Amino acid sequence: MTNEKLAILGGTPTIPKGTIPAETLDKLFRQMVLTKEAEDAAMDVIRRGAFSGTDITEKFQNEFAAWQGTEYAIAYCNGTMALTSAMFAIGLGEGDEIICPTKTYWGSVSQAINFGASAVFCNINDMLSMDPNDLERCITPRTKAIMVVHYYAYPCDMDAIMAIAKKHNLKVIEDVSHAQGGLYKGKKLGTFGDVAAMSLMSMKSFACGELGVLVTNDRKIYERAMAFGHYERNNAKYIQECEDLKDYFHIALGGAKGRANQVCTAIGRDQLKHYDERCEKIREAMNYFWDQLEGMPGIRAIRVDESTGSNMAGWYCPHGAYYPEELHGLSVKRFAQAVYAEIGGYVKEGGNFCLHTHKFFKTFDMTHRGVPGRIAYNDRDVREDDSLCDPSITKYCFSVPRFNYLDKEIVDLFVAGFKKVIENHEALLAEDKKEAQGGRWYGNDNH
Repeated sequence: MTNEKLAILGGTPTIPKGTIPAETLDKLFRQMVLTKEAEDAAMDVIRRGAFSGTDITEKFQNEFAAWQGTEYAIAYCNGTMALTSAMFAIGLGEGDEIICPTKTYWGSVSQAINFGASAVFCNINDMLSMDPNDLERCITPRTKAIMVVHYYAYPCDMDAIMAIAKKHNLKVIEDVSHAQGGLYKGKKLGTFGDVAAMSLMSMKSFACGELGVLVTNDRKIYERAMAFGHYERNNAKYIQECEDLKDYFHIALGGAKGRANQVCTAIGRDQLKHYDERCEKIREAMNYFWDQLEGMPGIRAIRVDESTGSNMAGWYCPHGAYYPEELHGLSVKRFAQAVYAEIGGYVKEGGNFCLHTHKFFKTFDMTHRGVPGRIAYNDRDVREDDSLCDPSITKYCFSVPRFNYLDKEIVDLFVAGFKKVIENHEALLAEDKKEAQGGRWYGNDNH
């Protein structure tokens, strides 16, 4: 046990400002890394004025599908549009229910109301991952699908989830926005369900600017997804098996254009060449970081055992689980503030707020029918089930830095900041207001 004055109480930070050169920090933490080849490819699109074409996008789709190990891939303007298209593709409709973990980004399931469907929220476990033990509680005769989210790159328990889906004849959509290229027991995430979709926006591990991708092995799902958001490809060249769609060629059936900007798909083609190697370096650094903190009270790594053939992909937005009872009840908010002061940022308490607590899922009436959109076409009020999700509010967590590569000397400095707070945490108890865990609905907002 050390006895050092914590920075938040007026002591010297573990990493004083300027200790690590700015250019080193930029290289260590830059989220969207571009090669000269990627920049040249983007400039070629710009010079040709080919933003709205499909020549580059179709090459990207073919290469992405080969990398993913699926028959088909479709690029979209963003991940939310890709997920929306997946919902249409599986036939989500009025009165249907779709199960989703409550702790995720809103784009995983909020658009279900566009189809007259109801989101039903499932609890999470200590790894902030969908809890299969709570899944069957959520299933009713109206359940159409399960939205699986590999949250913060942690692979869900796909064996258990797929067994339940098969038992109840449910469709499965995988949201792989946090875990592109990740593995579960040696098999790539996004290849377990009927269809998968993901964001490739600029903050993701696989970053292309603003882009989304849908992947599937099902030809009809592929065609329906194509017709939903790609008017210029809703034609006989692409729609061959879905006879019910052939009267509607040349119009995006979702009433929204999902076409990808080819600057992004040009960047994506180059990212594909480097992504797996970059992820290996990230995993080496992140595993080293957490190995140094193994056994420290109050915190646990949110990571998988890689000996099982699973991995954390590119460790998007890495988090740790927090156990206040091991640190004399110190709140996660106060803990995160103290570590923040020691290492100069990079740490916040919480993650995304639980979706079932947002008024959007309580009262928002999108179509002005006098009924909240979430239950407008259902014969039961799914909001009554939200109280069963309360335990997921108390899954305490905090963010940690994500290192692009391993520099032990630098990583050890960040480790030392966490250790200093843990070893001197009792000094924080007197001024701990025991405030509720904060979080964010998106990005970096914190309330």
